[in-house]
Amino acid sequence: MRLTATSVLWFALAAVAAVPSVSAQGINAPPSTAPAPDPSTAPPSNDWHYGAYADLSYIANFNFPENHRWRSRTTTERQNEFTPNMGLVYVRKDATESSRWGGEFGIQGGYDSNNFAFLVNEPKVDGADTLRHFHRANVSYLAPVGNGLTVTAGLFNSLIGYESLYAKDNFNYTRSWVADNSPYMMFGVNAKYPINENVTVAAFVINGYYHLSNPNNQPSYGGQVAWKASPRVMVTNTLYYGPDQQSTSMEFWRLYSNNIVEWKSSDEVTLVLSYDIGTERILNQPGNPRTFAMAGVLEGRWHVSGPWSVALRPEFYWDRNGRWTGNEQFVKAVTTTAEYKFPYLWTNTIVRLEYRYDESTGAQGGFFTRNQNSAGVIATTPGQQLLLLGILWSFDSP
Repeated sequence: MRLTATSVLWFALAAVAAVPSVSAQGINAPPSTAPAPDPSTAPPSNDWHYGAYADLSYIANFNFPENHRWRSRTTTERQNEFTPNMGLVYVRKDATESSRWGGEFGIQGGYDSNNFAFLVNEPKVDGADTLRHFHRANVSYLAPVGNGLTVTAGLFNSLIGYESLYAKDNFNYTRSWVADNSPYMMFGVNAKYPINENVTVAAFVINGYYHLSNPNNQPSYGGQVAWKASPRVMVTNTLYYGPDQQSTSMEFWRLYSNNIVEWKSSDEVTLVLSYDIGTERILNQPGNPRTFAMAGVLEGRWHVSGPWSVALRPEFYWDRNGRWTGNEQFVKAVTTTAEYKFPYLWTNTIVRLEYRYDESTGAQGGFFTRNQNSAGVIATTPGQQLLLLGILWSFDSP
């Protein structure tokens, strides 16, 4: 069940040959004033979609780190320089009742695609430097079972977490600490079934927590329940359980819980509260200590007017043993973002100005500075201030 280059390429080719899911126009596109079309005369919808995306940023770190790096991070890690963080192209197709096969295929590149799919010092699958360029590679089938069972196989978007690897899909440009330390993608099989209009359940079997890591050859498992508690409130709970070390004994399996509550006031205001906790016993350390990671994030976004939106995200992340971030630390951070969106035909151009403050304490906490200590190693300091300019461009077919 472990990921191999051959299996990924097989699913990629299948997605193209069979029927690669749906892209949307910008979430803040102005409402149409035209009358609704007559269903009897409207043209049939097109299940096929394609598009492209690119983003560029400049992050000014007022610590001016000598190595231009954001310590303990895997996305937007390059600072005090213009950085092409992501670029991708894709083709997708919906699985619908009238055309039950669907799929996705896309390729990507940029600095954010370098290290997002494995932990620090974790063994990687063969060909990981090539496979990291796959954005999606899957096929799906909407089975005529009850309310409709959708089965997806291949490389698909992670069922864990709220934020995306792609900044355009998030409220803020930089990602939260918990997003950077939980999977952005999964490789394997998942099945989703809507029990009714308010409750959807899902189950997945995947090759591991991070799809480009390769600690063993055993699969991992998980499930999800999404509950629409009211017209404005969605509650999602996802559980992951599997072996992510050399030993596959169940005493060393990782248990990870992701819990999200989302509240929306029409399309103007969105509030999201998420809480994650992960734990596992560590092999090859005296006493096999139990590690813990814990995170809490509050995300808020307000569409002020027209092209303008603002976002705020306070958060904390505790990596008690340094298993997830590579350093024993407790991080507190707050991020504020102002956004201007310019839609034109099938394209959206987004400009974001962002201020962020992070504080990392603990035995191995801290952020890089411009100085070196007596041993010639780059010195660290508990806090850092970042000022960011991000430019995001996307093209999505209707």
